[in-house]
Amino acid sequence: MTAVRIPLRFPRAGGFSLVELMVSVVIGLLAVLFATRLMTDSERNKRAALGGSDSMQNGMLAMFSISGDAEHAGFGLNDPLIVGCDTVMEDSGGYEMAQAARGAATVRPLAAAIIEPGGEGPDGISLYAGSSFSGTGTLRITSDYIGGTRIDVDRIPYGFGKGDVILVAPETMGEQCSLAQVSNDAGSLPPPPSQQYVMIAGSGNRYNSGSLGAQYKGGAARLYNLGPAASLGFRTWSVEGGFLRLRSTDMKGAGADSQPVADNIVSLKAQYAFDTRVGEDFKPEDGMRLSSWSGEMIDADGDGTIGSAGDYQRISALRIAVVARARNPDRPDTAAGQCSIPASRAERPRIFADADNPEGDPVTVAVEGDPAHWSCYRYRVFETIVPLRNAGWRPTAS
Repeated sequence: MTAVRIPLRFPRAGGFSLVELMVSVVIGLLAVLFATRLMTDSERNKRAALGGSDSMQNGMLAMFSISGDAEHAGFGLNDPLIVGCDTVMEDSGGYEMAQAARGAATVRPLAAAIIEPGGEGPDGISLYAGSSFSGTGTLRITSDYIGGTRIDVDRIPYGFGKGDVILVAPETMGEQCSLAQVSNDAGSLPPPPSQQYVMIAGSGNRYNSGSLGAQYKGGAARLYNLGPAASLGFRTWSVEGGFLRLRSTDMKGAGADSQPVADNIVSLKAQYAFDTRVGEDFKPEDGMRLSSWSGEMIDADGDGTIGSAGDYQRISALRIAVVARARNPDRPDTAAGQCSIPASRAERPRIFADADNPEGDPVTVAVEGDPAHWSCYRYRVFETIVPLRNAGWRPTAS
C-alpha cells in the first residue's frame, strides 16, 4: 500500500520584512539627524545672539563709565602752574598716581588725563579732577615752607574748609607740587592784623599727613583748593584678565586694589589729541585745535623735552576705544575639536581708523589663561572722542 504524502502548508507570517525594517531604521536615523542638526543650529544661533547682547551691554557700560570720567577730567586743575607739575602724593588709602617719562626722568604729572601705553595690549588711563568751584582762586604762601604743618598765606582763606584737599605749587610751571589737607577751621582764625592767616597740613589726614614732602619759597608758591577729600576724583582705569578695573580715591577700598567694573572687556586704548601750535600761535583762550593724535606723549610745545608740563597743556581731547567680547566662545566642531574660525574673524579687531590710518590699529584681545583661542569669541569695538572741557579755559596767575 502506497503512503500518501500530504504537503504541509503554513499561513504566511504577518509583519515587516528585513528590507522594510532596514528602510524604516534608515528613515528614522535621518529624521533624528535632521532634528539634532536643527536643534544644534538653533542653539548656536541663540548663543551667538546672547553673546552679541553680552558684548554690547558690557562694552556700553565700560565706555559710559570711562567717558563720564573723561568729561569731568581737569575740573579745578586747569591753572598753568598746576597742569603737568610733578606731584608729591602720599595716600593712606593706597592710591598712587600714574608715572610718566619727562625726558630721561620719571615723574607723576598732575593733568586731566595720563595714558600709560600698553603697546598692542591694553592701556592704563588715569583721569584726575577736583571738586571745588573755587579751585582757581589761589592763595600765595608768604613765608618759606621747609617742613611741618603750618603754611602761612597772604589773605583770608575764603572757601577753604576743614578736610579740604589743597595743592601747593611753585610759581614756575612744571616744578614739583604737593597734595595735603586742611586740618584747622579757617573760619575760626582771628581777623587781621592780629595774626597772619595760616593753613595747616596736619597729621592724621589721608593725604601727605604731617608734611608736604617738599619745600617751597615764600612769595613764590601758591595754594589751591581741590575740594573735600571724599570727592577728590583721581581715577585709574585698566583691563586685567578680561575685566575692566578701577582704582579710585573716592571709592572705599579701591585706592590700592583695583575693583572690577565690567567683565569680558579685553582691551582699553586711548590717544591724546594735541594742539601743536607753539609760541604766540598757541592761544588756548581762543579755542583748542586738533593737530595730531598720539597714544604716547610727544614734544607738543616744541621745547625739546617729551612730557614737559607744556605738552600736557596742549592736550585738547581724548580718543578712547573699548573692545568687549561675548561671554562664551563658539562651540568646537566634533571632528576638529576646536571652533571653526570664519574669514571675518581671522584677524584681530582694529581701532582708531581714520583718514590718516584707514586700516586702523590691531589690538591684542587674548586673555591669559583662557583655554579657548581668542578667535573663537565674537567682539565689539566701541569708540568715542571726549573734548577736555577745561583745556581752553585757564586762568592767568597774578
